[in-house]
Amino acid sequence: MSTSIQPSNLFASIDMGTNSFKLLIIQFEPSTARFTTLHHHSSAVVLGRNSSPPFISPESRFRAIEALVEFQSILRSHEVRTRVVGTSALREATNNGDFVIEVREKLGFDFNVEIISGFEEARLTYLGVLQFLPVYDKKVLIFDIGGGSSEFLIGENGRVLYAESLKLGHVTLTQKFREGDFVGLMRDYVCEQILASGLVGKVKDFGFEVVIGSSGTIRAIEKAIWSGFGCDEKGGRRKEHWWFSREELRVFVERLCRGLDSEEERVKRDGFFGRRSEFIVAGAVLLDVILELLEISEMKVSGYALGEGVVAEMVAESFPMCDLNANVRWKSVMRLAMRFNGKDRMRSGVQCAATAKVLLGRLGSNGKS
Repeated sequence: MSTSIQPSNLFASIDMGTNSFKLLIIQFEPSTARFTTLHHHSSAVVLGRNSSPPFISPESRFRAIEALVEFQSILRSHEVRTRVVGTSALREATNNGDFVIEVREKLGFDFNVEIISGFEEARLTYLGVLQFLPVYDKKVLIFDIGGGSSEFLIGENGRVLYAESLKLGHVTLTQKFREGDFVGLMRDYVCEQILASGLVGKVKDFGFEVVIGSSGTIRAIEKAIWSGFGCDEKGGRRKEHWWFSREELRVFVERLCRGLDSEEERVKRDGFFGRRSEFIVAGAVLLDVILELLEISEMKVSGYALGEGVVAEMVAESFPMCDLNANVRWKSVMRLAMRFNGKDRMRSGVQCAATAKVLLGRLGSNGKS
């Protein structure tokens, strides 16, 4: 008697970024198309610090392996499929091949590191954002400020219309500009690089309806603005979360830069931003220049980014009946249906829908032949 093996509902991603490595483990419920985060862990690694040409130093390799060993011990407590992706620092490092081999030798073949392109990083980030915000049918401009690069994407209906990756990141900018009037020099440099890339003209040619930021740096800035960190004493916490205006960002950047030489302000910064404190000024200045050049008055913030996009794609491959591009809308429909049907009936309905989708596809292909 044959038995059908159901795919595991547990999925994990490891995002090997320039500043930190992030582990995400989620559980997926097909009947509601809902993600539940089981574990989220971030480890400071800072690949390629102060190296020219880009190179993963022995110290960085040690921190990276140490973080991955910790992640592996967590993953072994779950029966979970995992995808490991490397971004800007690994793309640029001259010894990235040696590093990937070392990871495989020390952790085993279950750690197959994919060094993804800037375009692929932007595409997966878009897919992650679609799981958080109901913007599937909107033309969206998404940017993600990482440690070694920033990704820009315009998408609509789940399709990537334009994508660009610029070598501007909060870690690399912090390392490049440290002395004198470094904020002014940093701002001028970022402005020159963005204008030289042609990004501004291309973004304006495509147009957009909604602007979304998705990186940890942007989320940290939004949290600071929301909590009143960038306000004067007469300001304070505002009611709405997950967005901010250009004016609020400008005030926040001024507050950060005004206190660079103050020990009291440094302590406040360290207390609020933790390990991001070292790089938050560069991230905020970079974001401020982006909004200024693209003439953006306000932006939304996504709680999901690359890691969620990676697991969303894994889910879509395992559960093809779930349209993960439009997951927020799909979830709304499924939640409404769940109000009037039990979980068993919903599972049966999803399986019927999947079978119908396969049959329809076969009928369509037969009709073409």
